[in-house]
Amino acid sequence: MRAASLVFLILLCQGIGILGARWTAPEIPAWYSTLTKPSFNPPSWIFGPVWTLLYLLMAIAAWRIVHTPASTDRTAALAVFAIQLALNLLWSWIFFRHHALGAALVEVICLWLTIAVSAILFARIDSIAAWLLTPYLAWTAFASLLNGAIWRLNK
Repeated sequence: MRAASLVFLILLCQGIGILGARWTAPEIPAWYSTLTKPSFNPPSWIFGPVWTLLYLLMAIAAWRIVHTPASTDRTAALAVFAIQLALNLLWSWIFFRHHALGAALVEVICLWLTIAVSAILFARIDSIAAWLLTPYLAWTAFASLLNGAIWRLNK
């Protein structure tokens, strides 16, 4: 049962990534390549491996929480985790599908805050699960900075 739930959560998180990539990938050589980007913009090829690892860490973190005793804390933590996962997907749709740089900036800040709340709620239950979210929190902070810079440079 524990292995099955881990596989499910990995597939769920990676599936969110794959769906977002379906909106993102066609826009990289087309629209995204035409944007003015800041000097700290990483090469496009780095995003796939980083996100794959982050989705794996998210899945493991959620899995650790799923396998703790039922409680209102666990329910709240998993609910906020689900919200941040939906916000993660929504950002790709706003930024890449609709090219709405300002709206994507607002959304990614909301995403970052939701990840932070997830980490705090996870920490109340399992500190390792919370730590597993910290690379995601850091990368999303960087993505927020990058989104803001791209929005500013392309007004």
